[in-house]
Amino acid sequence: MINEHLPVLQVLVPLLAAPLCLLFHERRFAWSISLALSLVALVIAALLLQHSLADGVISYELGGWSMHWGIEYRVDIVNAFVLLVVTTIASVVLLFARQSVLAELYRARIPLFYAIYMLCLGGLLGVTISGDVFNLFVFMEISALSSYTLIALSQERRALTSAYQYLIMGTIGATFLLIGIGLMYIMTGTLNMRDLADALPAVTGNRTIVTAFAFIVVGISIKLALVPLHLWLPNAYAYAPSAVTAFIASTATKVAFYVLLRFLFTIFGVGFSFSNMLLGGIFLVLGLLAIFAGSTAAIFQDNIKRMLAYSSIAQIGFMTLGISFVTSTGVGAAILHLFNHAIMKAALFLALGSVFYRLGSVNIRDMQGIGREMPWTMTAFVIGGLSLVGVPLTVGFISKWYLVLGALEQGWWPVAAAVLLASLLTLVYIWRVIDAAWLQAPAAPRQDALTEAPPGMLLPLWGLILANLYFGIDTSLSVSVAMQAADWLLGGGG
Repeated sequence: MINEHLPVLQVLVPLLAAPLCLLFHERRFAWSISLALSLVALVIAALLLQHSLADGVISYELGGWSMHWGIEYRVDIVNAFVLLVVTTIASVVLLFARQSVLAELYRARIPLFYAIYMLCLGGLLGVTISGDVFNLFVFMEISALSSYTLIALSQERRALTSAYQYLIMGTIGATFLLIGIGLMYIMTGTLNMRDLADALPAVTGNRTIVTAFAFIVVGISIKLALVPLHLWLPNAYAYAPSAVTAFIASTATKVAFYVLLRFLFTIFGVGFSFSNMLLGGIFLVLGLLAIFAGSTAAIFQDNIKRMLAYSSIAQIGFMTLGISFVTSTGVGAAILHLFNHAIMKAALFLALGSVFYRLGSVNIRDMQGIGREMPWTMTAFVIGGLSLVGVPLTVGFISKWYLVLGALEQGWWPVAAAVLLASLLTLVYIWRVIDAAWLQAPAAPRQDALTEAPPGMLLPLWGLILANLYFGIDTSLSVSVAMQAADWLLGGGG
């Protein structure tokens, strides 16, 4: 019986956790409640993916309204995969956060942190599972407002201006998205995604639909931080608390990318998006620009969190590049990289969170010689960094392998070469950290001897590192699901 209600429970469980964290104001209770219900959400996501693989699309309607305006949760192989990614990362980061937030937040704010964290998780899951565009927008704003608050909770004063900048850009993106949704509703009279996919072909020659398409793509691109609409991202990642950076970097942009896939492939359709609107060529250029602009900017950063923020801009470029191919291999590579990059980047930011916990800084100069003092933490960073480069036996290699294959299938040798060149740029900035941590002596004697991060922080960090290696060796699950999802999207997402 409960299996029938899994879609609504996927959203309801984390949303219920938020007021419970405030009700039980003691921080240990707040952490325990948020972790327990996050793990419940993870189990639900795994069951939904299992059911979608076995039985196809799952539809869950709420309220008994007409299909045109009603609320529908709809689970298919694509968003079930994203649900699993988001809930997994959220649970792992919560394990890490128990000790991390003690060092980076004021004690009185910690229960509020867990409440807002679960509200953000509920919003992201709602975006992913929603089957109608208006509720997708509502959940997107719930997650966005929660993200701004999580960033602003930091003791770092610059976090306030970063959150404000993020708020301004996020509001512009949300406004663009809402205008596009409104224009589509005017032309079709429906908000349901399936209904829109059926109604839009009859009006795609209308200028209003073209305008709606442009507003929606630009709005989502701002949320995604696609170059040149990425300026909010580096500061937001650099000055947020470590647990917040790990969570947002690994989930928020991935959900935004899913939303882009949903609109382009299943609502507007492949033909309109890539043939009529020529979006493939545009995304090819923007993807390559993001890859090289992000990687080049990362090389010159001394704040390692900021370095990884620019790296995320480059990785968004890789995903955008994959969908520009409009082939099963290319789109599959993009979806695969969504999964792989979430694991890689969460591990790297958790490693930096461990460094900050002991050192109070993530500046490259302050980290000189830290590899000998925090070997477990910095070994994890090295493995995560090599995965980001795309070294074999890591998840990063699998993503780039399929991207190169996708480019070669199209006969685009220069694009394949660009992917390989970008890996060399990634190696340059990752090597800067490795060199400082392992090969250089501290610039000045430390006042206090550093010790390794606590086990409560190392265990979730190394869990992600082992996942980096496992899914880099055994690709049967990740590649299979990603390619099935790509075929489903290219078939119109029936």
